[in-house]
Amino acid sequence: MVTRRDMLATGIAVAGGAAVLSQSRSSQAAQVDKSGRGWDKSYAGGPEDAAPEEPGQPGKHYKPVITPNGAALKWKIVDGVKVYHLIAEELWHEFAPGLKAQCWGYNGRVHGPTIEAVEGDRIRIYVTNKLIAPTSIHWHGLYLPSGMDGVGGLSQRAIKPRETFKYEFTLRQHGTFMYHSHHDEMTQMALGQMGMIVVHPRRPATGYRVDRDFAIMLSEWRVEPGTTRPDPNEMSDFNILTMNAKCYPGTAPLVCKKGQKVRIRFGNLSAMDHHPIHMHGHYFKIVATDGGQIPVSAQWPETTVLVPVGSTRDVEFKADAPGDWAIHCHMTHHVMNQMGHGIPNMVGIKKGDLDKRVQGLLPAYMTMGQDGMGEHGVHVESGMPVPKNSIPMVGAKGPFDYITMGGMFTIVKVRDDITSYKDPGWYKNPPGTVADAAKAEDLKRDGIKA
Repeated sequence: MVTRRDMLATGIAVAGGAAVLSQSRSSQAAQVDKSGRGWDKSYAGGPEDAAPEEPGQPGKHYKPVITPNGAALKWKIVDGVKVYHLIAEELWHEFAPGLKAQCWGYNGRVHGPTIEAVEGDRIRIYVTNKLIAPTSIHWHGLYLPSGMDGVGGLSQRAIKPRETFKYEFTLRQHGTFMYHSHHDEMTQMALGQMGMIVVHPRRPATGYRVDRDFAIMLSEWRVEPGTTRPDPNEMSDFNILTMNAKCYPGTAPLVCKKGQKVRIRFGNLSAMDHHPIHMHGHYFKIVATDGGQIPVSAQWPETTVLVPVGSTRDVEFKADAPGDWAIHCHMTHHVMNQMGHGIPNMVGIKKGDLDKRVQGLLPAYMTMGQDGMGEHGVHVESGMPVPKNSIPMVGAKGPFDYITMGGMFTIVKVRDDITSYKDPGWYKNPPGTVADAAKAEDLKRDGIKA
């Protein structure tokens, strides 16, 4: 039986609990309001007039990110502001040995150099236009004043040839972002005008720091074999798929030491395609999007991360398995170079003496594709004539055989005995750990009839 005294005691306890809960919520609300990052306070991470902090310095505030096959944009400090200079210009770019094209990029490279800064930095970016056409730059995913957003005709007038514009704002968030032309995007992005932005947290949370931090931009191109200019009119039939504007075998490996914690930041500014990036030998956790970090409780393990067009995804893993591990887009046509989309399907065809008969009219003729597409790379490697400035189906020599992969493909090289991050060469597998032809006694023992 509940007595009046019990009810009074219970009422006091409930009232006390409610008061404590109310104080707790008030405290949380005060913290949210003070930080300016509450979901109901602002979707944009804080007030626009937030005072800048001291310029973030490498080593003190962050560990610099690594852009394989790329570089970081240089900066200097003027009166407490980080000053950068981007130059939009035409240049020759090599996708892989044997294929160069006239592209549009920044500061002598495609893609442009990675812009790296720290949350709270005041940054000033000068953009000089050395192209033949007007341009602009959009800072994809960043919180900033409308007039600094870089959309030609909407938030600013276009930057005319030989003009230099100034963009300036305070960074009020951290994460992985991108920049790209936002004037005649179809043409200018298709020719290469894009790059990565990495903003490090001013006060990183416990567990945020990693040993190796890579940034990789995914993109796609149409370069007809034998030509020297990407086709900006292409809508679906792309034949060069790249990581940091390189296709395999031009992609640099990601070298790690066993036991290190590794982050890879993927950005996708492809024209039309999402990319499911798959890693061999490890699993990773998806830890952030271009909208911000994912709480630890909401992170999930994967071996493949889908990077949608116009988005970024950060993944982290522990490099605990020595070896050479493929990492690539899992759309199978995205790991090939300039494949012949228009040729007939010849798989399984018995060509007989067709080559000999046709060579009477075309001495260099060779039927291709009857054993699958992998033979193309082998024929190219052995000297089969191909159009100048083209790499149809080219892969690379591996430690065992020819690697019949190209495009959006590279290798994570994990070693336990390295003293530098230079390419260590091919992994030497311990004896007995490499798949090979089965021995007769093994087949007999296991009752396998081959």
